[in-house]
Amino acid sequence: MRFVELVREVERHVADLGWDQNPRLFALARTVELVALEPALAPALGTAAEDPHALTPVEQEQLDHGRPLDEVLATTMWPDEVAGAALVLERVMLPPEAETDLPDDAEDLEAAVNAHPDRQDVRMAVLVTREGDRMCAIRLRSHDEDAAVLVGEHLVPRLTDALAATLR
Repeated sequence: MRFVELVREVERHVADLGWDQNPRLFALARTVELVALEPALAPALGTAAEDPHALTPVEQEQLDHGRPLDEVLATTMWPDEVAGAALVLERVMLPPEAETDLPDDAEDLEAAVNAHPDRQDVRMAVLVTREGDRMCAIRLRSHDEDAAVLVGEHLVPRLTDALAATLR
């Protein structure tokens, strides 16, 4: 249950800043270890400060947006102290039947996707831990409210696999 709450927390944090954002990366730190290093954090973290299983997301510096995300993730490595990672990004999705009519040229493809009447803007948040836990959240721009966020372990499997590889 705590991973559902954590992925919702990370997604909501990004959602509070609106749409059209670049990807955001978070280290997941063991909360008790953070409090041991910075005791002044304990009041802000509440009961999580004493929970040995609690994780706290710590946003990282902006990603290198000049490189494709798959390349950035392929070169990202975390120190052993990092218990997990979370990634939040936005993408445009089309229904599968729309893919047959898309052009091959990159510029034409982008224009066609942006003009498509069935396009859906989505925000995906994925969370992985070194122990193998995974959780995902998806928010549709067309249903932009916390109650409409979809949550599940296997919603974005390839993205969670790529993020999990950064922990190896």
